[in-house]
Amino acid sequence: MRVIILAENAFESGKGGHTMDYLSKNISINLKKLRLGKKMSLDDVAEQTGVSKSMLGQIERGDSNPTIGTIGKIVSGLRVTVDDLISSPSHETYLVRKEKLTPAKEMTGQYKVYNYFPFDKKREFEIYGIVIEPDGIYRSGAHGERTSEYLVVTSGTLTLKVGDDFYEVNAGDALRFESDKEHHYINNGKEQLRFNCYFVFKQKF
Repeated sequence: MRVIILAENAFESGKGGHTMDYLSKNISINLKKLRLGKKMSLDDVAEQTGVSKSMLGQIERGDSNPTIGTIGKIVSGLRVTVDDLISSPSHETYLVRKEKLTPAKEMTGQYKVYNYFPFDKKREFEIYGIVIEPDGIYRSGAHGERTSEYLVVTSGTLTLKVGDDFYEVNAGDALRFESDKEHHYINNGKEQLRFNCYFVFKQKF
């Protein structure tokens, strides 16, 4: 079984590095599959796209994060869609190392939010790990009418405020709610609070 380890080369200059690294990994795998499926060499792809052979090789190895312009050239030259290039490859196993992640959001002394798996059109969910310090609070706005959240607390006690209602969720407990209202994640305890958050996007009918 082939295992793809994510977040080893995430951008360190800003937030959301893991999201970009996730896409770059997808592109590196998909580009090679598309090229081999079309029985093309790197030279052939370079000629068709106007992207240098060396750059294409770096992208396939995951050594380079392609710019939007480069992605556009590849898509146009190979006559594929952007989704063909950036979607999660099928039949791949992804291992995300916590220590390699950069927080997607954070406030010193309050909370850190880690995006383990960003939104993917094929799967329509996101997975976050959230850490809130003692007496900390993470305020979140509404996420839309077709979004549900599933929470699983791994340590500490979560006080969740949804609209005017409050829920206490202890370690080992889980809770589901419709996230179409403003909601707050609160740690009233004296120890660090850790929980996993699963966003599920309902399909339109």
